[in-house]
Amino acid sequence: MRLSPDEVIFWQYGEVKLNATIVFTWGLMLVLAAGSWLVTRKLSTSLTRSRWQNLLEIVVTMIEKQIRDVGLDHPRAYIGFLGTIFLFVAACALGTIIPGFEPPTGSLSTTAALALCVFVAVPLFGIHDQGLAGYLKSYVRPTVIMMPFNVISEVSRTLALAVRLFGNMMSGAMIIAILLTITPFIFPVVMTALGLLTGMVQAYIFSILAAVYIVAAVRVRKPAAQPN
Repeated sequence: MRLSPDEVIFWQYGEVKLNATIVFTWGLMLVLAAGSWLVTRKLSTSLTRSRWQNLLEIVVTMIEKQIRDVGLDHPRAYIGFLGTIFLFVAACALGTIIPGFEPPTGSLSTTAALALCVFVAVPLFGIHDQGLAGYLKSYVRPTVIMMPFNVISEVSRTLALAVRLFGNMMSGAMIIAILLTITPFIFPVVMTALGLLTGMVQAYIFSILAAVYIVAAVRVRKPAAQPN
């Protein structure tokens, strides 16, 4: 039994390997990019719209609402990053119904890369919103003593993001593989459907956690109002 798509090697030259994680990651990105282009190339503002445009508007509106509910006042500024993360992880989960597809999120290298994207994006959004000096001040609040703890918190939560997504996605794939080996009939189909649901939930949780971290970075701490 394979524990990770990293173990599936399609091509190798010396130490250079082309494994399933790389192939399916880039393949999935190409599919998402091509699908986005096809859906958005003929957008309409009239009452007559295509089904794909209606679906796109539903997805975008849903993501914007979730971003706003988390606490970001201008969701359009963050939907490119957070929406892409959500769609990628969700597509990995949906791809499990395709025979032969190995979800890249079953590899720790992919989930670590996604977490690293969040790790880099959080300070970038924070600096853009508060300026470099304003963002760096957040590391020494309430006192300078808290600076190393705040830095450790940044690193540890990135690690937690990667391990959480990897563990949840890989465990679901392993359970399905085991059930297909033992009882290759109706029950694995039910577990596959449950795996799809779990994957969508993980996509939602990962993107929401990323949004929460961005909220913490861009939030301007205003002094409390003095009583009259």
